[in-house]
Amino acid sequence: MKTQELLLAFESFAPCYLANDWDNVGLLVGSTDWPADSILLTIDLTEAVLQEAIDTKIDAIVSYHPPIFEALQSVTNRTFKERVVLDAIANNIAIYSPHTALDVAKGGVNDWIIEGIGDGDVRALRPFGNLPPNEECKLVTVCPEDCVEELRLALSSVGCGRIGEYEQCSFTTVGTGTFIGKEGTSPTHGVAGEMQRVTECKFEMVVSHSSLSLAIQTIRQFHPYEEPALEVYDLKERPRREMGVGRRVLLDQPLQLDELARKLKKHLGIGYVRVAPAAGKNDRALVQTIGLCAGAGGSVCELAIDDGCEVFITGEMTHHDVVAAAARGCTVILTGHTNSERGYLPSLKKQLNKLLPKAKISVSESDATLWTYF
Repeated sequence: MKTQELLLAFESFAPCYLANDWDNVGLLVGSTDWPADSILLTIDLTEAVLQEAIDTKIDAIVSYHPPIFEALQSVTNRTFKERVVLDAIANNIAIYSPHTALDVAKGGVNDWIIEGIGDGDVRALRPFGNLPPNEECKLVTVCPEDCVEELRLALSSVGCGRIGEYEQCSFTTVGTGTFIGKEGTSPTHGVAGEMQRVTECKFEMVVSHSSLSLAIQTIRQFHPYEEPALEVYDLKERPRREMGVGRRVLLDQPLQLDELARKLKKHLGIGYVRVAPAAGKNDRALVQTIGLCAGAGGSVCELAIDDGCEVFITGEMTHHDVVAAAARGCTVILTGHTNSERGYLPSLKKQLNKLLPKAKISVSESDATLWTYF
């Protein structure tokens, strides 16, 4: 198996375009042609995890947190980040990071956390715009009916008409076109200087911004008219409530706050959570509307409060953000940053096993929380 197959697997359920703009996701080290018969899953790619990969002859590492986040000025053995990259390259180990794409995706980290809380109506706190790169524009032209097939094939060859797993997607409508060619023109139908009425097809295909100029050039090359009619429309986002930043769950049945904390601990496989009750609340208070965001979700907490959440669950927040949330009537539960993420890896392993049945996939034994409590 090649690394390209690993990339395609992630693109099928957590494509890179889902990631936040500030993030660095995708293939960070290696080549799509490198082997990927054995894959190691980790939250943080530390030197200990990389050594585990080397010792067990791993071909590719999926590191939830990107080991290359800020730009590297060099790749030497000077810092641990540089050493991880350098040693991975030296041992032909590819590194892939899904990070926030896996948070936003349906069935990703945030949805996994909800599985341990209870049933209810689930939606994103900030729905993802969901405008796939291949569908950023609509390109429209008008041509004779007998030219449609040639145009469809030509435009498909330069990236037009790709919608999800479908290719050569187009739409045609038949109508009557009119024109008068000025002196010196050579119209395909009729002669210059006379009004022409022609049965034509309006022909539409989606295309990415990056392929738009090539698509227009292709139309001019294959279209029979001297001056083909061209229209370009920027398509708007199509938000999906089940995908996006954070999650909001309206439980079918309310829970006492202490029961919610216990269920969360059990699901995450951790020994404790920190609870900051909202003003006037205690651990016996009933709650039903819960917001959450894996990792460091402080910037998402206000979204949750504005959306009526009584509780907000995340890995970490600053003290002052917790104080502000409690004052606004929202209880905050903190699990620890990677504690909100690490328990998801076995679920990710199962998902990848289905998509990559030939690969040997394992969860790192060296990846663990940094904290020891006394």
